[in-house]
Amino acid sequence: MTVPDDERHVLRALSLLMDESRQLILRNVDGRLRPSQLRVIGSVPGASGITVTALAIRVGMTKQAIGQFVTQLTEDGFLVSDADPEDRRVRVVRRTPAADDALRHLAVRLAGLEADWERRVGKHRSREFRAALDEIAGLA
Repeated sequence: MTVPDDERHVLRALSLLMDESRQLILRNVDGRLRPSQLRVIGSVPGASGITVTALAIRVGMTKQAIGQFVTQLTEDGFLVSDADPEDRRVRVVRRTPAADDALRHLAVRLAGLEADWERRVGKHRSREFRAALDEIAGLA
């Protein structure tokens, strides 16, 4: 792809990489789930679950918006939402086996994407790139 010099900046490069990642996800994961839904599902801890309020904070959405996601994902069988036994006003969200399966498939696809990038730029540069991204994102 030819990109004009004035568009060769980090945001353009990240945008192109995200587009490539989204296409891979959309092409290979269930077909029923959008990347935003996978992000929500992936933000729900395994067996312990999470409150709707805590999930909204974790994902960076309003409580109302995350509530809509939870409702739809519950209807589609990817999440369950139950009252907290200690406070019946609080809803606790948990993943279902279908959600775990979708996340496993996503992990395989993402590993394939990273392997493809490694083939394109080499193992050493790929590891440096990943380490730099982790450091910038505060994961290192």
